[in-house]
Amino acid sequence: MEKSSSAAAGGSAPPPRFQMEDFQLEGKRPVKNPFVPIGALVTAGVLTAGLISFRYGNSQLGQKLMRARVVAQGATVALMIGSAYYYGDQIKLFKKGSSP
Repeated sequence: MEKSSSAAAGGSAPPPRFQMEDFQLEGKRPVKNPFVPIGALVTAGVLTAGLISFRYGNSQLGQKLMRARVVAQGATVALMIGSAYYYGDQIKLFKKGSSP
């Protein structure tokens, strides 16, 4: 029996191969402010460390880490708002016809 007929009869065919071009997002630009993803990772790391310290019964350290998480999260949000304001003004200038 041939391989093609066995695949049609209920056998499994190999999945199609994907190229990197299949995963490219059209119109997406690289991150302009790298501090925002870094801030998000720091926030997640501090949150994880705080939860682990609560798990092991060190509530004093866990409380300090939760406070540090709030500070890191606030800084990340401030960076997001600041970069949106800064780059938003530049986008408005480009739309009016001026060149970069």
